[in-house]
Amino acid sequence: MSLEKELQQRSNNQCELCGNSENLSTYTVPDIKENGLNTSLYACKTCIEQMDDSEKIDPNHWRCLNDSMWSEHDAVKIMAWRMLNRIEADWSHDLLSMMYLEDETLELAKASGDGEEDENKITHRDVNGIILETGDSVVLIKDLKVKGSSMIAKQGTAVRNIRLDHDNEAYIEGKVDGQQIVIITEYVKKI
Repeated sequence: MSLEKELQQRSNNQCELCGNSENLSTYTVPDIKENGLNTSLYACKTCIEQMDDSEKIDPNHWRCLNDSMWSEHDAVKIMAWRMLNRIEADWSHDLLSMMYLEDETLELAKASGDGEEDENKITHRDVNGIILETGDSVVLIKDLKVKGSSMIAKQGTAVRNIRLDHDNEAYIEGKVDGQQIVIITEYVKKI
């Protein structure tokens, strides 16, 4: 029996990651020397495109990993682990913390370099050490004078849909009373 036929049978003619039943093909897990049923999975075009190109990742598409990460097949678990590491969202980190891989399988998953901390990566944290992401909402924990204006941003003011400063982990941007301002992260708490 051919590899594709075995994968079709194993997957019940569905993408082993998202469950889609259209535009399916064999996908061989990259960065692993062994080729065969243990290192291949049956995946849809959407999943394959996003696995191959991190620029095309749609985090909401990968919420399906909540189910597929529990697969009994190593290739599916490896790609689920890699994709969860590539997605920058709280829910993906939560799923990763629940996921269990045997040591041997985890080594294969790490072969692509996913999951390694980038020492140059800037991480924005609020006063409690919670990681802030673009689009989060925060609340001011003290009155702040806004430089260059007579405005004072009052304690307890909610700042929605913040943006991160990619050059400095201590700065975020947000609108307070209709004015775009820069805020120091030690004066905010994520809500």
